[in-house]
Amino acid sequence: MLADAFDSFAQIFSPPFRGVMWKSLGLTAAILVLAGVGLDRLALSLIHVGPSWLGTVLSIIVALGLIAGIVLLAAPTVLFVASFFLDDIATIVEREIDPLAAPGRPAPLIASVAMGLRFAVLSILVNIVVLLLTLFTGVGFVSFFLLNGYLLGREYFELAAMRHLAPGDAVALRRRTSGQVYLAGVIISGVVAVPLLNLLTPLFATAFMVRLYKRVA
Repeated sequence: MLADAFDSFAQIFSPPFRGVMWKSLGLTAAILVLAGVGLDRLALSLIHVGPSWLGTVLSIIVALGLIAGIVLLAAPTVLFVASFFLDDIATIVEREIDPLAAPGRPAPLIASVAMGLRFAVLSILVNIVVLLLTLFTGVGFVSFFLLNGYLLGREYFELAAMRHLAPGDAVALRRRTSGQVYLAGVIISGVVAVPLLNLLTPLFATAFMVRLYKRVA
């Protein structure tokens, strides 16, 4: 599994992956910038209500809030954006590691959008729980890997499996190999934990889980 993880990480920077990577990161950056500008304009329209000292305080709070919000939304946003390109990544990996096998079936566009939105929302919810556990229990570090390991392992493995199996069969295979899938998810969460590197998570996770699927299928 570690060899698959290292191979998947190295593949991110290969020429076929780089095109997808730049498209994904470019769209993510554009969405975050537009969201930041929109929230900033909305906040500025509210700041000018009341005394000047209140405006100054609100300006500082808004600036810190925008920074925190963009940091929090960066990973879910890239998950959503990358969902449009993950079939391309999976096809490249399958062709490289098993060129004689039948290629997987790309998900329909509507299904890809729905999956990306669901994954992004679940990611936000999980990391809000992690933040609350960090603030109130002190177990945030452990919970980050435990919760994200489960979520990332489940979602990316099923994405890889459903290219070849019906959804019910993909879920059944994931449950039969739950230990391996969970461990792979924990490894992926290690990439998520590194700032900036976490923007490459969808590419790494897809390549990694395609390899894992091929081993257990």
